[in-house]
Amino acid sequence: MAVQKDLWDAIVIGAGIQGCFTAYHLAKHGKRVLLLEQFFLPHSRGSSHGQSRIIRRAYPEDFYTQMMDECYQIWAQLEQEAGTQLHRQTGLLLLGRKENPELKTIQATLSRQGVEHQCLSSEELKQRFPNIRLASGEVGLLDKSGGVLYADKALRALQDAIRQLGGIVHDGEKVVEIKPGPLVSVKTISKSYQAKNLVITAGPWTNQLLRPLGIELPLQTLRINVCYWREKVPGSYGVSQAFPCFLGLGLSLAPHHIYGLPSREYPGLMKNTPDEHFILDRHPKYDNIVIGAGFSGHGFKLSPVVGKILCELSMKLTTHYDLTPFQMSRFPGLGKAHL
Repeated sequence: MAVQKDLWDAIVIGAGIQGCFTAYHLAKHGKRVLLLEQFFLPHSRGSSHGQSRIIRRAYPEDFYTQMMDECYQIWAQLEQEAGTQLHRQTGLLLLGRKENPELKTIQATLSRQGVEHQCLSSEELKQRFPNIRLASGEVGLLDKSGGVLYADKALRALQDAIRQLGGIVHDGEKVVEIKPGPLVSVKTISKSYQAKNLVITAGPWTNQLLRPLGIELPLQTLRINVCYWREKVPGSYGVSQAFPCFLGLGLSLAPHHIYGLPSREYPGLMKNTPDEHFILDRHPKYDNIVIGAGFSGHGFKLSPVVGKILCELSMKLTTHYDLTPFQMSRFPGLGKAHL
C-alpha cells in the first residue's frame, strides 16, 4: 500500500514560540511534522514577536521554578545548535513593598528550590541600584539567573532547526476546518492534510478552532505593562552595571506586573486563563488532539518545556512533570454541553 503523501505523524497549528518548540521536539523524535501558520513569517499579530523577553526562575509556584531548570538547559542547547546567542544574563530585580505576599512567596520558593538569590532592604537597594527611584517601603529580591531572551532570533533559530530536522513549515496558510477522527483532517485555505495527531497552539485564535470541536476555553485578553529602554551600547545593562531587568509587584493600579528590560518592543495580542496558569491537555473527547493555550505573561521563557510536554502528550509518552495545574478539568463544566 502506498504511503499517503499528505499523511503526517503530527500537525501543529500556530508557529509562535510554543508551536515552534512543539514541532522542534516532535522532529527531534523523528516524527513527520507539519507546522502551519496563518500569517506570513515573521509577523507581529500574536504574542511571540519582538526583540526581547525576560527569563527568570523567580516564581511563586514551585512547579514553574522546577520547569525553568530544564528550560535553561534547552535554551542553551538551541543556542549551541544555532550557533548564535539567544540569551543574556542580566539578573532580575523584583521590587515590591516589604509586606507584599507574592514577593514573600517567591522568596520562599527560591529558597526551597535552591536558587541563588538575595533579599535587599530599601537602603541596600539605594546603594546597589542608585539609578532606580524607589517609593517608600519598597524592598528587592534579586534573581541572579534572570536575564533577557532574544525573541525574534529564537523563533528564527527554531524554525531553521525544524526544517533541518526534516519538519515542514507552511506560513500564510490559515486553517479553516478541523475534522476529528482516528486520522485528523485539517483543511487550510489552500490544501487539505491528514495527521495521526494534532496540536493546537494558536494563541488568540485558539477558541476559533476549538468551538467547532465542542469546547471553548476561558481565555481572556491581557495588556501587560512593559518598560523598555534603548541601550546606547548593546549588551551593556545588567547587575554589574547596577541596572538589571526588573519586575514590579503591586507597584501601581495596573492589575498585572510591570516588566522592565533593555531593547525595543511593542505590545501584541495576549491571552491568559483566569488563574494565569497554562492549559496543556488533550481534548476531552478526541485524545489525538492536544491543546496548548493561555501562555501570555510568562510563556516565552517556559516554551522549551511546554513544547516538550505537548510533544509527549501527542506521542502518548509519560511526562516527568505533574500536569494537574494545567488540565482543562480545573474549569468546571468546560464545554460539556457540546461534547
